[in-house]
Amino acid sequence: MKITALSTILSLVYLLSYGQNSPVANKSDSYLRLIPGSAQSGYNRIELASDVDSTWNRWKERGYSFGFNPQLTPMYTNINGIVSTPYMIQVRGNAMERNKKRWGYHVFEGYATDDKSRITMLVNKHIEETLPVAELYYYGTAYDHSEKAYNWFKIGSDVRQHSFMFGRDKALFYGSLRLTNALTLGNISRNNIRAEKPEGDDEKVYEEDAKFVNFKELKGSGNGTLFYDEDNGIVAIKINGKWMKLAVEKLPEGVSYPF
Repeated sequence: MKITALSTILSLVYLLSYGQNSPVANKSDSYLRLIPGSAQSGYNRIELASDVDSTWNRWKERGYSFGFNPQLTPMYTNINGIVSTPYMIQVRGNAMERNKKRWGYHVFEGYATDDKSRITMLVNKHIEETLPVAELYYYGTAYDHSEKAYNWFKIGSDVRQHSFMFGRDKALFYGSLRLTNALTLGNISRNNIRAEKPEGDDEKVYEEDAKFVNFKELKGSGNGTLFYDEDNGIVAIKINGKWMKLAVEKLPEGVSYPF
């Protein structure tokens, strides 16, 4: 059922004028509904809805159907104009996450001019370091989890060679970095590197692929790169293209820390 902007406005006016006595409000399959807030208040709220139609032509496009079951998910409801509100926009959890959020995780997608590259925000797809994770990234046109599938996600400004950029396995900081706590170097050992990329989707073989990323990034690193060699108990630094041991000393006499 196609609802034009004019008919939507007229329907809203009609609903607000006649309330629950409106024949539109009483339709069980209504697309624009006036729902009571509470029995005591007499106030109402509005709901827009689309039908479930698995034959909808857009479902043939991967960017629409990917992660949804068209037998259960309603067609996309479009608002043909700018949405502006003085209130917040909220995505709520629900009992059927998988067919309301894409895969049950995506809470936001913003597409580029190619209608494929997109900014994506998702929640609780993974548990990492013992806690659920919210993830934000700029996904490209390749439908896989390889490094090439991800574009840079920039935070700070839209000025080139400024601010801070994040990719799948790299972060590039054009600005200075000030920490209010310690900096820990990567602890690299024989157990967490591998010279060959594992077969399979990177998401499915993530542990072994992370070892390959460690090897690849260290092998291709530039001068000034540091890491802690866990096998030999030394800090290594690359100078003039060669790995060297960083000289360290014991703490001076009388210097100690309570941790």
